[in-house]
Amino acid sequence: MSVRRSVRGPRGLRAAGAAVAALALLAAGCGGGDPDGGTVTIRYSWWGAQDRAELIRKTIALFEKDHPHIKVKTDFAEYADFWSKFNTQAAGGNAPDVFQNSVAFLRKYGEKNLLLDLNAQVEAGNLGMDDFRAGLDKAGEVDGRLLGVPVGGNTFALVYNPEAFERVGVTPAAGWTWDEFDAAVHKISAAEGDLYGASDNGGVMYLYDLYLRQNGKAFFTADKKLGFTEADLRQWWGAHYADNKAGDLVPAKKSEQIKPKSSVSGDLSAAEFTWDNFIVRYAAETDTELALAPVPTTDGTRTGQYISSLMLSGSARTQHPEEVAEFIDFMVHDPEVGKTMGYNRGVLPTNAQFDAYEPTGVDAQIAAYEKSVTGVIEPITPHPAGADVAEAAFLRIYAEVALGKTSVDDAVTQFFSEAKTALGS
Repeated sequence: MSVRRSVRGPRGLRAAGAAVAALALLAAGCGGGDPDGGTVTIRYSWWGAQDRAELIRKTIALFEKDHPHIKVKTDFAEYADFWSKFNTQAAGGNAPDVFQNSVAFLRKYGEKNLLLDLNAQVEAGNLGMDDFRAGLDKAGEVDGRLLGVPVGGNTFALVYNPEAFERVGVTPAAGWTWDEFDAAVHKISAAEGDLYGASDNGGVMYLYDLYLRQNGKAFFTADKKLGFTEADLRQWWGAHYADNKAGDLVPAKKSEQIKPKSSVSGDLSAAEFTWDNFIVRYAAETDTELALAPVPTTDGTRTGQYISSLMLSGSARTQHPEEVAEFIDFMVHDPEVGKTMGYNRGVLPTNAQFDAYEPTGVDAQIAAYEKSVTGVIEPITPHPAGADVAEAAFLRIYAEVALGKTSVDDAVTQFFSEAKTALGS
C-alpha cells in the first residue's frame, strides 16, 4: 500500500534546528531544507535518454503535488556518464539522495557502505514492500539489507522474425529445446540468403547464465565466485564460434557495421536473445515484424529465467531517509506513475501499476510474454562486487573470438584471469 503524507504535522526539534541542519547539508552535499517553510529538497539522478527524462519529470510533478513538503532536484545522463559522475560524487561524499540503480551494482556499492538500508523505513511505514509482481519485493535484498526497490522488471526472451521461422516450418513454443532452436537457425540460414538464422550472442553474460542455470549451475555463486569451469566456457564459446564459421550466426564484422542497431533490427538476423523490453527499440528500428518467443531449454522444462530490474536506491549519507522512502514508495505504487512511465524502465513492478497501465502495440506483446513465463521464474542470485567488470570482459573477449583475433582456448584463459581479479577470488 502506498504511503501518503500530503499533510504533515509539526516537525518538533527538527523544524526548530532547520537552520543548523541546512548548513550541515551543504557540507554533506545530500539534499537540503527550507528553514522557514519546512520544505525538504532531495536530489534524484538516473540514466537514460531524453524520452525517459521527460516521463520521469512528469512523475515528479505528481509526487510534489501529493507531497508539497518535498521538492525534487533532478539530474540525468547517458549510462556511462551517469556512473562516472556518480562515482565521483560518492567519493566526495556528495552522492544524490536517491538514484536509479540495478541488481548488478547492489553488492558493489553496498559493500562500500554507499547505499541506504531501507528496512528501517519499511518498519516505520514510510515504504511499502507489498504488492510486487513475481517476487520483485526480494530483488533488492542483499545479505539481509534492502538496498534497492524495483521500478521495473524484465526477463530474457528471444526476439524473432516470425515470418522467417514460419517459412522453415518452426513455431517457437514453451519447452522447446536448444537442439530445436539450433536446427531452426540452420534451416533459416540455408534458405534465406542474406538473412542469418540468429545473432551471435555468445558474449551475452545473461544468456549464458540462463543456460548454466538450466544445467544446475550459475554464472555467479552465492559466495561471490564464478559458478562454472573453464571447460564449461570452452564448450559454450566453442559452439558459438563453430556456428558462426558455419554461416548460421551473423558474422562479427557485419554486426559491427550496423551498430547502434542490433543484428535483428538491422535485418541481418532472424532471432536474437535479449531482455524482453528491448523489442520496443528493435521494432522502432525496422519495418520487419518482430515477436517474442520463449527461451529454449535443455530438458524441455527449465528455462532458468528470473526477473531482473532497474531499481531506486538511497544514499547512505542522505539527511532525509524518510523523504527518500516516501519518494520511492510513491514511484513504485502510485497508479498514475505507472500510467505515465509505461514500460520505459521495464514492465511495471507492482500489481497496482501493472493493472493501471493498458499496454498497446509492442508493450502489449511484452505484457503477454511476462504473464506467460510467470510460472517458470526463479529467484535471482545477487551479483557480487565486480560483476559489471566481469560482464564487460565476457562481452569484449568473446568479440575477439568472433572476429578471429584470438582462439577459444586463449580467450577462456584470459576471461578467467580477468574475472577472478575483478571478483577478488
